Amino acid sequence: MASSPGRRLVALRLVLAAAILVAADAVGLELHHRFSSRVREWAEARAVTGAWWPEKGTAEYYTSLAHHDRALRGRFLAAANYSQLAFAAEGNVTLQINSLGFLYYAFVELGTPKQEFLVALDTGSHLLWVPCDCLQCAPTYDPNAYGVNMTFNIYSPSNSSTSRKLLCSDSMCQTNCTGAGSNCPYGVTYADNSSTSGVLVEDTLYLVAEDTSARVVEAPIVFGCGRTQTGSFLGGGAPDGLLGLGMGKIAVPSVLASRGLIPDSFSMCFGDDGIGRLDFGDKGSKQQEETPLHRSDLYVIGLTGMAVGNSAMAASFRAFVDSGTSFTYLSEPMYTSLAQTFDSQVREKRRPPNPNLPFDYCYDLSPSQKSVLIPEIYFTTQGGSRFPVSDPLITIYVQGVPSMYCLAVINSTFGFNIIGENFMAGLRVVFDRERLVLGWENSDCYSSTNMSRSSPVSLPSPTSAPVAAPPAEPGGSPPRRSDSTRLSAMRSPFLVVFVSLSDDRPTDH
Repeated sequence: MASSPGRRLVALRLVLAAAILVAADAVGLELHHRFSSRVREWAEARAVTGAWWPEKGTAEYYTSLAHHDRALRGRFLAAANYSQLAFAAEGNVTLQINSLGFLYYAFVELGTPKQEFLVALDTGSHLLWVPCDCLQCAPTYDPNAYGVNMTFNIYSPSNSSTSRKLLCSDSMCQTNCTGAGSNCPYGVTYADNSSTSGVLVEDTLYLVAEDTSARVVEAPIVFGCGRTQTGSFLGGGAPDGLLGLGMGKIAVPSVLASRGLIPDSFSMCFGDDGIGRLDFGDKGSKQQEETPLHRSDLYVIGLTGMAVGNSAMAASFRAFVDSGTSFTYLSEPMYTSLAQTFDSQVREKRRPPNPNLPFDYCYDLSPSQKSVLIPEIYFTTQGGSRFPVSDPLITIYVQGVPSMYCLAVINSTFGFNIIGENFMAGLRVVFDRERLVLGWENSDCYSSTNMSRSSPVSLPSPTSAPVAAPPAEPGGSPPRRSDSTRLSAMRSPFLVVFVSLSDDRPTDH
């Protein structure tokens, strides 16, 4: 169906995808949105207790994710024949588990014999750590606190025949360590003053090659033997460890590259269906668009403009590209400029702001409406490439019927800008740390060829499966379902711990 220049017909669909992919000749793992049907099946198969899935398209579905984003306001976006590598545990699956506070978790296998750990994925920090020879750790089993009926493992170097403790003299020990024969200590403090500390160890991480051989790769990895945890790590946030994916020397992607196992690059693919993959070693393709990455511990790009329909706006700002943030956050004046231009070009009537929704620009839908005509949105990046925004909307359902759509951009009060996962839907995003470029191209995360995104798709129906009541926040009450015109936000009982900006970044000491 033809549309006027700068506008396109799109179906109202869910845009909260979460994916990390291992590229060709790289290592990969599959990610699932924490509210996806795949995660629900996983939880039900394991008799997960206390799990709660808000219905797709309801207000609490989106506000729960925005609540998570706000909890991250202190986060500081923390020539060989290679084969892409993926985590070998649990069929290389990565899960989003709402009750554990973080967006994404992956199963990793460490040591000899292998032990499995469910670690939170964090692109805003660098260190992989797991509970180990504990002085103060989260309980290994607490379904009331975790919302998952499973027992977590505790690592011990003495129980692994391939383990060795790092010494102060080791090049990976970058602390004020005394005595060449002493164990290398580590300590990381996060934004909310939660912390982990212990000693650094080296042991085997089990990966699988993403090629026809499917061979197992046993990679020596340095990680934290976390003897003492504090704060939210004791109350349901990352009870079984955390995997940092930042650019630090000790981060797993950095170690894999330094060992010659992969190029120093990885890709994340964000499928429209909420499922994706992480590929270590993916260098992208010749067809991808690119822009420089600013030298930082994290993934920061520069933008020179925005376009909404036929209206182009000059702008000069930097933004974190962060898969751990559900929505996109823009500071002033970029936020108002984009939102008001969008508002001037849509046909539907704008609703008054709802304090129970995180979005300012929402629009009524007629009962029979299946699609909307919206202006095309893209960013212009340093170097002139266009970063397309294929899914800038979310759809709100009331009583199972599409009631409104919203521009899924939030006015940032963090002091910085974030390109969240919703603006990366439909793209394979490549973090090339060797060339210091960010690349992207259209992808469905499954086929080997790029996918055109010009055709409209059907309006999804909200999930019809029964939804259990969520856990109540201490001192609060569970959220309401969106079965009336009153739309309520979900309140999470867990404090999300990530890396903070400026002086509050996690530090190894």
